[in-house]
Amino acid sequence: MKGLARFLFEAGMLKKMRRTGYPFLGSGGESVADHCFRASLLGYHLALLDPALDAPRVALMLLHHDLAESRTNDLNYVHKRYAKADEHKARRDQLQDLPAPVAARVQELTAEFEEGASPEARLAHDADQLDLLVELKEQKDLGNPYAAHWIHYALKRLATPAGQELAQAILATDWTDWWFEKRDDWWAPPRE
Repeated sequence: MKGLARFLFEAGMLKKMRRTGYPFLGSGGESVADHCFRASLLGYHLALLDPALDAPRVALMLLHHDLAESRTNDLNYVHKRYAKADEHKARRDQLQDLPAPVAARVQELTAEFEEGASPEARLAHDADQLDLLVELKEQKDLGNPYAAHWIHYALKRLATPAGQELAQAILATDWTDWWFEKRDDWWAPPRE
């Protein structure tokens, strides 16, 4: 259990590790853990729409896909042109003290995600990009003109029809619609 306890402290670092692309965008920001949380939800819910997919597997891949970043940091597209993170070594070191069944399962999930061959892994990759797209749409709605350029490239990385369909819905939705909806009855109640 000591290895598992250490792993949990390490996983907690992802709450403190910032995703490094946002300074290049000029606005926005989130932790690696923030990203993994919503990407997992996104992938799970999208997979539920296709009975042929294993939705919990999609969510678990996304929950674990960036764990190595507690050791390698998050390298954005600019950083990756000049630096290479050895995520395999980081993951090997990260998992070495875990109970064997736990380490094997994490290794299996991350390997499947990286390989990207299964339908679940392809959807997980789309969910990874869709989470970015949600962030970019928010920044676009708030007036960041560069977000549209980033959206263009995020859309090109989507591979599944479900991911592409959800992307169009995200782009057609104002980021405040879930709560604001411009409802007079919420904001200006009728006078008596």
